[in-house]
Amino acid sequence: MRLAALFLLATAPVAALAAHSAAVSPAPDARLNGAYKFHQAGWTYVHLQGTPSEIGFQHGYLLAREIEDNVHVYAVEAVHLDKRPWEFFRQAGKNVLWPNLDPEYQQELKGIAAGLKAQGSKLDLWDVVALNGDQELTGYYLPMIDAKEGKPAPRAAVAPGKCSAFIATGSATRGGKIVIAHSNWSPYAEGERWTVAFDIVPQHGYRIFMDGSPGIITSQDDFGVNASGLMITETTLPMAKGFDVHGIAEFDRSRKAMQYASSIAQYAAIMRKGNNGGYANSWLVGDRKTGEIGYLELGLRHTPLTVKKDGYFVSANFSQDPLVIRDDTPGFDPNNPQSSMNARHIRALQFMKQHYGKLDTTLAEAYLSDHMDVFENKVDPGVRSLCGHEETSARGEPVWGDPPFNPGGAVTGKVMDSDLAARMSFIGRAGHPCGEDFLAAPFFKAHPQFDWEKPILHDMKAGPWTTLTAGERAPVVSAANPADRTAGARAE
Repeated sequence: MRLAALFLLATAPVAALAAHSAAVSPAPDARLNGAYKFHQAGWTYVHLQGTPSEIGFQHGYLLAREIEDNVHVYAVEAVHLDKRPWEFFRQAGKNVLWPNLDPEYQQELKGIAAGLKAQGSKLDLWDVVALNGDQELTGYYLPMIDAKEGKPAPRAAVAPGKCSAFIATGSATRGGKIVIAHSNWSPYAEGERWTVAFDIVPQHGYRIFMDGSPGIITSQDDFGVNASGLMITETTLPMAKGFDVHGIAEFDRSRKAMQYASSIAQYAAIMRKGNNGGYANSWLVGDRKTGEIGYLELGLRHTPLTVKKDGYFVSANFSQDPLVIRDDTPGFDPNNPQSSMNARHIRALQFMKQHYGKLDTTLAEAYLSDHMDVFENKVDPGVRSLCGHEETSARGEPVWGDPPFNPGGAVTGKVMDSDLAARMSFIGRAGHPCGEDFLAAPFFKAHPQFDWEKPILHDMKAGPWTTLTAGERAPVVSAANPADRTAGARAE
C-alpha cells in the first residue's frame, strides 16, 4: 500500500505535465486538411487539395526542406553559370513576372511562401517566384538583358534543346490507344530533385497528376494528365530566342492549360494567350476521349498546331516548321548531323518506323532507355542518345555551350497510355531511364573542373519503373514482408 501510494505521488506530476502538454498543444493547421506526402521508389508523392492559397500552403509546408534545397541549387548555378547573383532573379521574378500572373497562381505562390514560413524557413515569396521562373529567366530573359547592357552572354545563358519524347495513336500503337513518353534532360544537380509526383485537386478546374520539382506549381519538365483526359508532355525548342516582358510567364500558362483545358485546341489557346516566349517548347498533347494527338510548336512569333488521329509525333528538340526555324530558333541548324538534337531526332524516327503498330508502354520505356548514337552508328550512351549521359562525352555539346563531361542528361523517364490516363496514372523511373546510376565521388575525382557543384550534386541512383496514381496512399510497410521496405515508402 505504501509503495503504491509513493508511486502515485511520484507519477502524479508527470501525468499532470502530460495532461497540460496535451491541453496546450496547438491544433493542426486547417489549411493542411487532406494533404499528405510519402516516398516510394525514388519519388516523393505529394497530394494537395483546396483553394489556391491552401494548395500553396500545403506545398510549402510539406516540402519546406526540399524547396530550400532546390532554391540552393539554382542560387549556386546562378553565380557560376549565369554570372548573376540569385538576387537578380528574385528581382526579375518580382518586377517582370509577378505583375502579369493570374491572381489564382499569385495566391498559390503566396501560399507556398506562407507554408515555408510556418516551417521556419527564411525563404520568401520572391525566392518562390524566381524558382518557378528560372527556366524562362535564365535562358530567355537574361540573354535579352545582357544584350541591352552590352555584356557578353554567359555560355549557359541560352535556350538549349533538351529532353526526348513521343506521342502515338491509331495504327501506330498496339490496340490503337494513345501512348506517350518523356525523359527529362537537365543538369543532374537539378534533375536529381525533379522527382516529385504531384496529385492536385484544385477548387476550380480539373484534377492534375504530374511529375515536378519542389516549390514549382507546374510540372516544368513537363509530363502529366488531367481529369478531362488530356495527356501532356513537351521538349524544349532548340536555341529559341525572344522574350516579351509584358507577357504571361510560361509556368503560369502551362499550369493553367493542364488545369483547365479539356481539348487539344483549348490547351493550345491557353498556351498562346499572353505568350511571353519564355521556355519555348514543342508540346505533345493527346486526348484519350477522341484518340487525337497534337503537336504545338510554341515559339514567340509562330505557334503552328498539327492535330491527327493516326500516326505519331516525335520530339527531341528539333524545330520542324520553317517559320519557327527562321524566326524563333535562328541558332538551330537542322543539318548539323553531330548535334544532339538532330541525332536524337533521326533515332526517334528510326524507332517509330521499326516498331510501328506495336508501340505500347513497354516499348515506350525502351525508347527512353535507348543508347544508339546514329552519328557514330553504334550503341554509345552519351550526348546523342535518347537516354542522355552527357558526362561521358569528351566532346560536350558545343551547340548548347555545354563543356566536355558536363554532368547532365536524362534524369527521369515517364510513360503512359490511354488506359493509364483514364485512371490518372503513369509509369515513372527516377534517375536514368536506362537504369544506370550516376555516382558523384568518382565523377568529381575524374573531373575536378566541376568541383563547384560539390555542394549541390550527389549520387543519382535509378529506381525501378514504378506505377504512380492519383489518390494513391503510402504503401503499407510490414515487418512480415521485407519487400515492402525495399520500396522505400515512408508516409509523412
